[in-house]
Amino acid sequence: MTVTQAPNVSGALETSDRVASHLHPEGSFDVADHPVPSGKEEWWRFTPMRRLRGLQTDAPFAAGGCTVTVQAPAPATVSQVSIDDPVTRESGFAPTERVSARAWNAVDEATLVDIPAEAELDQPIYLRHTGNGSDVATAGHAVIRAGRHSKATVVLEFSGSATVADTVQVIAGDGAQLTVVAMLEWADDAVHHSAQHIKVGRDAKVKHAVLTFGGDLVRVPVSVDYDGPGGDVELLGLYYADEGQYLEHRIFVDHAKPNCKSDALYKGALQGKGARTVWVGDVLIRKAAEGTETYEMNRNLLLTEGARADSVPNLEIETGEIAGAGHASATGRFDDEQLFYLLSRGIPEPVARRLVVRGFFGEILLRLGVPDVVERASAIIERELAVTGN
Repeated sequence: MTVTQAPNVSGALETSDRVASHLHPEGSFDVADHPVPSGKEEWWRFTPMRRLRGLQTDAPFAAGGCTVTVQAPAPATVSQVSIDDPVTRESGFAPTERVSARAWNAVDEATLVDIPAEAELDQPIYLRHTGNGSDVATAGHAVIRAGRHSKATVVLEFSGSATVADTVQVIAGDGAQLTVVAMLEWADDAVHHSAQHIKVGRDAKVKHAVLTFGGDLVRVPVSVDYDGPGGDVELLGLYYADEGQYLEHRIFVDHAKPNCKSDALYKGALQGKGARTVWVGDVLIRKAAEGTETYEMNRNLLLTEGARADSVPNLEIETGEIAGAGHASATGRFDDEQLFYLLSRGIPEPVARRLVVRGFFGEILLRLGVPDVVERASAIIERELAVTGN
């Protein structure tokens, strides 16, 4: 087996069966393995480091920064387990950067959401996180485990003022059908870094969605790997950035098993001076992943002057024996043809602009399929549109 040093990854190795891309560094639970980032690294090159409030350096973590309430229909259970419990390593997650490694080592317990095998829940499970202030940093960890052939929806809600670094692991057993929605509706002063990892069992289907509306700085890297053939993942993202906000989303899908699927669709709207969003997508198709079918799409709508959206889709393909692979990215202002069509039918321009934005996000909301979340997200979008009169 040939071993070569991988570029731009401190201490990481690239082998024929394990690829350490500069886009997705090797993981480690040891904080010492993750040097303090300078902001020049590929992983951090977009992020305004000074706005992380020391989460990437040595800011102390304290308890009580967030209050968590739980709503879980039977037979699902929610409990606290030791961070050293084997379930916290079941997904194969390991922090790939310093913030998540620090957060992992700062907590003694993890919240475990357990859905038994064969269970079908007719109501979502809710974990509601309410920030109690942004002056001190808080760390958290959650594990969502869906048993074989179960069917469930889990909603993670975040609101209030806080400085939070957390990790979320999602484990979908063989044949499970699991929807996980992260609803980030922070106050304007919140800072949130949330590393989320998904392990997909044989023939399992996972829908994962991130809806980001508030916060001063929010950064959500999502990673996916497969535990058997036939896995199917749908990654959805919806974000709306206002003046001065920085919202960054990243995905990494590691296709290492044959005949698996992944479909990523993230859409964002930006308004106001200094509104900034970043989306980075990376899909790795390994040699063993024959029959892979994957597509990633990011679209951004600039509603005012002074906003900026960066979009970087990537594909890394090691085998030609795949069903299909592609990516696309588009960033622009209102579609003139759509506006003209609506205006020509007597619809006032402010109303026409609202209709265009609603239509832009409509595909995400339709695919989301969680009525309560869709209703709330739609209401937030309407409030955001009212800010600039769009």
